[in-house]
Amino acid sequence: MYQIDKDYIIKLRRAIHQYPEVDFELPRTITVVKRELEKMGIPYTEKYGKSSVVGYINPQKEGFTIGIRADMDALLIDEINDISYKSKIDGKMHACGHDAHTAMLLGTAKTLKAMENKINCRVMLLFQPSEEGRQSGAELMVQDGIMDEIDVIIGVHIENWLNSGCVGVCKGESMASSRNFQLEFFGRTAHATLPHSGNDALAAAVDAYNGIQLMLARKLNPFAKYVCSVGTLHAGTTQNVVADYAQMLGTIRTFDMNVDELLIKNIEEICSRAAKNFGCTFKLTTSLKCYVVYNNPYIADRVLSAAAKVVGEENIAEMLIKMSSEDFSQYLTKKPGVFIRLGTRNEAKGITTLPHNNDFMIDEDALDKGSATCVQFVLDNMDGIDKEKIEDSDERKGRQ
Repeated sequence: MYQIDKDYIIKLRRAIHQYPEVDFELPRTITVVKRELEKMGIPYTEKYGKSSVVGYINPQKEGFTIGIRADMDALLIDEINDISYKSKIDGKMHACGHDAHTAMLLGTAKTLKAMENKINCRVMLLFQPSEEGRQSGAELMVQDGIMDEIDVIIGVHIENWLNSGCVGVCKGESMASSRNFQLEFFGRTAHATLPHSGNDALAAAVDAYNGIQLMLARKLNPFAKYVCSVGTLHAGTTQNVVADYAQMLGTIRTFDMNVDELLIKNIEEICSRAAKNFGCTFKLTTSLKCYVVYNNPYIADRVLSAAAKVVGEENIAEMLIKMSSEDFSQYLTKKPGVFIRLGTRNEAKGITTLPHNNDFMIDEDALDKGSATCVQFVLDNMDGIDKEKIEDSDERKGRQ
């Protein structure tokens, strides 16, 4: 029976937690990952995307490859927790658990390396940057061809909706796509007492905002699953000058890419009309960061079977669909896989806060179970997974 080094995982997680880094600027975290892989004798490459590290178990094996992904980046949040390993970097915090994900994957690597000669497949360990950033780190890795090397991919994310030590998967569509958009209005300044001599970019932006809200209420199918929110509006420089520039930032989340296309088309039309009404010009900048996370049902069953051997059938949970997004979906556009949830909620310890909050905490006693689930999945599936069963279980067939 294999062993998971729980103390190693927790120690690493706390070390990473104290020095959070964001987006692609991860020099300290990457140094830790490479140092630990080198200690284990695990070869790695940095050729995929930007600021990534990919390690190999059985690099010489051919025939079947399992990928396991962990994200490494933190958030721009001030931590308020009173703990010995509190963030030492002002304004930055691992408030979504990526420190735990990185530590768990290193714990998985340590166990797999110790039994490497018993594993009949290749395993790739993906340490990914910028899951939280506006540019997806996964997207860049996919563009550089990482999924050409992988047959099936899994990833583990901590979950404070789920009790500590439980494992859950939402089969099929589980998380929404994510599109960022920036709306800019360009006008002409004037004295506030002579507004007719200028072109008010702020007025155009407000008109556009109201138009977007009306569109959402009247032009979208009420049964469509989507969210469209404008989160910021910045305009003007002082109280007595007509604003010559205004900017809005927003996001679209949906499970139907036709809805995504309709929303961004309508937003562009609304903003163009609003700009024209006030003698302004308009620019739309948009990017699709995440696709719908689709957990292949057959692979999900294989994951849950492995997890049950680790945590027991009584600790297997069915996860509900979420409107939140994950760039793990970038990998799933190329090959099938599953995004796994590891419960880290512990009410007895006062650990109930959800991610992206400045008092976010996790129950570290669950982390070894995340690593063990990955190890067990490799052991159970190292001889390959039936492609026909994977394809037959795909509920999207016939409606794509």
